[in-house]
Amino acid sequence: MSLLKSASTVSLLTLASRITGLVRDVLFASVFGVSALTDAFNVAFRIPNLFRRVFGEGAFSQAFVPVLAAQKTEAGEEGAKALIDHVATLLAWALVLLCVAGVLGAPWLVWAMASGLSGFDAAVVMTRWMFPYIGFMSLVALAGGILNTWRKFAVPAASPVLLNLSLILAIVAGAPLFRRWGIEPIYAQCAGVLVGGVLQLALQLPALRKLGLLPRIGLSFRALRTAWADPTTRKVVKLMAPALLGVSVAQISLLINTQIASHLATGSVTWIVNADRLMEFPTAMLGVALGVVLMPQLAGARAAKDDARYSALLDWGLRLVVLLSAPCAVALLLFSQPLVAVLFHNGAYSGEDVRRTTLALMGYGVGLVGIVAIKVLAPGYYARHDMRTPVVIAVAVLVLIQLLNLVLVPVLQHAALTLTIAIGALVNAAWLLVGLIRRGSYRPAPGWGRFVLQVAAGTLVLAGVLAWGAQHVDWIALRGQRLLRIGWLAALIAGAGLLYFGVLAAVGVRLRSFMRR
Repeated sequence: MSLLKSASTVSLLTLASRITGLVRDVLFASVFGVSALTDAFNVAFRIPNLFRRVFGEGAFSQAFVPVLAAQKTEAGEEGAKALIDHVATLLAWALVLLCVAGVLGAPWLVWAMASGLSGFDAAVVMTRWMFPYIGFMSLVALAGGILNTWRKFAVPAASPVLLNLSLILAIVAGAPLFRRWGIEPIYAQCAGVLVGGVLQLALQLPALRKLGLLPRIGLSFRALRTAWADPTTRKVVKLMAPALLGVSVAQISLLINTQIASHLATGSVTWIVNADRLMEFPTAMLGVALGVVLMPQLAGARAAKDDARYSALLDWGLRLVVLLSAPCAVALLLFSQPLVAVLFHNGAYSGEDVRRTTLALMGYGVGLVGIVAIKVLAPGYYARHDMRTPVVIAVAVLVLIQLLNLVLVPVLQHAALTLTIAIGALVNAAWLLVGLIRRGSYRPAPGWGRFVLQVAAGTLVLAGVLAWGAQHVDWIALRGQRLLRIGWLAALIAGAGLLYFGVLAAVGVRLRSFMRR
């Protein structure tokens, strides 16, 4: 299977996830609006998500997938299966302890995340409801790492759709039911999160069983000792330590920004969360999809000592990043208000909420190329079992972001929090790139200068179309004419996209050249 086809499969399924997620957020905004309770839910939901990104999809995946890919290459499927069983046993024990600690320590977690939150008590209750979600999602990360190593990308990429469908059902059916029971309707979302976690894990199991890779989790202390005694398993744990620090740095930055937002105007957390949702479309469809596909391939090339293929894989990924994320960045900068107005300006979501969310989304647009590029560049280090370098860079960028916050938050308020993350992402990506080039791991293929100019030409035309649409259509006034507003949005985006790829074809970019086995 070609890498582009694999990445496209992941990207399309991720698109389905983001569309259902957007439907979820639009419904959430229409039904619950922006209030202290919505801020409380968003903070409470971020807490298990933070731990999931640190322990599950973050440090664990970064350490586990390269070692598993190397073990598969060197010891065959039998050796890989033994590693899977041992790692699953250690992970299960750790998750039980973590979930108990999280439920008991919910007040301290909420205080650390958002001490200025007006709905503090509600956030504590919601955190306790939702914290076990991290257990399910960390096991989903284990299953996804296994399936991706065996090039079975579809199931892991599709599973987030189930969470969104569960939350949509919780809004449509659960909220009215909770209201009849005399419970605040927004608490139905907590139940939806837990059900979504169970469904995502259940989706992975048949695919693992079909491959004969369903993990056997040892529940006894003897099984735990056996798993820990395996040197390959201990290598995964050893690699997790610096990876944990690196991922934690990124999440600490998010935690600090959420803490700052909780002390700004009520609604600041919700405005940023809604901007996140729109920003995640390009980052997930491009960055996450490429990272998922490239990680096991880079690890395999490294294990086989095929340096030429390793460098070519990075070059291919970076060209796709530039080709697809540059126009998306321009769209977020010039076309944010139409996107926010069409998608969120309904029901309880006011025109002022649209304006505040637009400012936050524009901040992300500044650094979108960097945010996506990191998803390709960081695996270049992880595949070489180098966890230290990305950690050092992440710590330096964290310091930079918070220094920028000191200067910009008093002036730009909540919008500064997305802008500083964007600037930090650009610095992070540039630093990772320079490091790979200097050590000789990545040797850029010829033609980069011409390629950048070609993409710039197409992006300039796209920018003109979107800027015209943003200025000549009154997106706020069209609130009562939803179909007309949706039609304008679809026509402008489609037209700009067609012109972009038309200009690329005219200046000599051959998209077929990105097909790669």
